[in-house]
Amino acid sequence: MIPEAQETGQGSPFRHRAFALYWWARFAAVFAVQIVSVAVGWQIYDHTRDAFLLGLVGLVQFLPSLVLVLVTGSVADRYNRRMVMAGCIAVEVLCALALFVLAYEHYFSVGSIFAVLGVLGIARAFISPAVQSLVVNLVPKEDFATAIAWNTSSWQIGTIVGPVAGGLLYGVSPQTAYAAAAAMLCMAVVLTLMIPKPPQKTVDAPASWETLSAGFRYVWNSPIVLGAISLDLFAVLLGGATALMPVFARDILDVGPWGLGLLRAAPGIGAIAMSIYLVNNPIRNHAGVVMFATVALFGAFTMAFGASTIAWVSIAALAALGAADMISVYIRETLVQLATPDAVRGRVNAVNMVFIGASNELGEFRAGTMAALIGAVPAVLFGGAGAIVVAGLWAWWFPQLRRANRLDGR
Repeated sequence: MIPEAQETGQGSPFRHRAFALYWWARFAAVFAVQIVSVAVGWQIYDHTRDAFLLGLVGLVQFLPSLVLVLVTGSVADRYNRRMVMAGCIAVEVLCALALFVLAYEHYFSVGSIFAVLGVLGIARAFISPAVQSLVVNLVPKEDFATAIAWNTSSWQIGTIVGPVAGGLLYGVSPQTAYAAAAAMLCMAVVLTLMIPKPPQKTVDAPASWETLSAGFRYVWNSPIVLGAISLDLFAVLLGGATALMPVFARDILDVGPWGLGLLRAAPGIGAIAMSIYLVNNPIRNHAGVVMFATVALFGAFTMAFGASTIAWVSIAALAALGAADMISVYIRETLVQLATPDAVRGRVNAVNMVFIGASNELGEFRAGTMAALIGAVPAVLFGGAGAIVVAGLWAWWFPQLRRANRLDGR
């Protein structure tokens, strides 16, 4: 059930109006980006039948986060994170409108689409550390673990309804999908601007290599933070299969654009079901052990998806994969945010977002490249097995993370 701003139960982050507006704004933005993602993926594969290009879609969107990492985190620490979030979403509106114009003019050009995705990637590079850091400023510490679960759920709910809506809207026409995405992004801008200005410890020191690189130094010197974000990097880098879903939808499962939407939504369905469970039954002990176990399950269910040739089995495997991933994300994000001081949180989150982007976008590039070389099914099976190996290695290499126990800051 999607929460309402009036919710007032003890410990609920939605009793804070600022968080409620933030949650809805993030949901609307994620919803819209998912529509764009499904539409672009189907449009490119439908025109080219080239799985390698699907991998490049992710790479083009990731590279700005890598190139600008020293700048994006500093911006989130120096300036009002709410305004940074609103400005970036406004750029995403322009990107959706550009894709709409290309579709309306019936002009298909891989280069033009990649150029728009590159600008979208720049906006995402700046918005990610601001969004992740802002949530901490909107709720008191005692509500933070629950806020993380709900914050993650906004993304997960968007990944449920967004891909389904994207598939259905693309079935009407590509321009309908892009127009709907632009409208949702406009709504997200308005909601973000309605968030009251939150308290924030900003950086006053002049920009220098010392201040710009503070995030990297903090991550490197904190075994829990380094272990948590690098675990996500390598597990999803190997186990991610999102880029290949158009291949599975068209060539293996034969379910069409609407079925592609269901495949893209399935992990989100499992994740939001798990997030609702976590909100009511938070993890109280042995958080590190639980995290490593669920990363291994993520890999196992990825392999199940890759081996399936039956649509409902594939959807079920993806839902289970999403549920397992939700638990590990919930634990990782809570540990990282609680372990990071607010004054450096934007820069640490910029590093975190590069790791997440590398895992997601480079993971899509890895999947697309391997699929072009050895086929989609072997590429997914290899990736799932790799995620299981990563879980075991990281549990051994980062004992502090394995021994992490509570998520309430105590």
